[in-house]
Amino acid sequence: MFDTLRTKPHRLALMLAGLAALTLAGAFVFQFGFGIEPCALCYQQRYAYYAALPLALVLAGLAAREETPGLWLVILFALCALGFVANAALGVYHAGVEWHWWPGPVTCASGATGLDGEQGSLWDAIGAARVVRCDEAAWRFLGLSLAGYNVLISLGLATIAAWGAALCWRK
Repeated sequence: MFDTLRTKPHRLALMLAGLAALTLAGAFVFQFGFGIEPCALCYQQRYAYYAALPLALVLAGLAAREETPGLWLVILFALCALGFVANAALGVYHAGVEWHWWPGPVTCASGATGLDGEQGSLWDAIGAARVVRCDEAAWRFLGLSLAGYNVLISLGLATIAAWGAALCWRK
């Protein structure tokens, strides 16, 4: 399997796209399936996946073509890798906020839900709104919150992207 991946950068790009899509699907399952509302930092951590998904699909198409210059592939893989490294850093920051190692952003408690206007008066809506805080982990498994798992996933995807850039660089 790894010999095939070493010689086929488009498969690495498809792996990036697939794993980014699975990660977003998992986030949506937690949000809409289990009712775990994301905070402002959680939403920001999704941006790397939103950007990487179409970029990786374009990259897969370009990498599958033999005439695509290797430098373009290196640049696109490197952009994916840098985006996921930055996302991992954001995840470390968010996990640190959850563990109260440092203060969160001013928007840390701004993710109120339930203000849809369907509950009667504005006062009733404000009273029924749930505030989603960045400094409280909504869910943990094996001691890691979703922010912690985002760090691991982002570092894994950054590694795959760096691997693709290295393969294209050698071409």
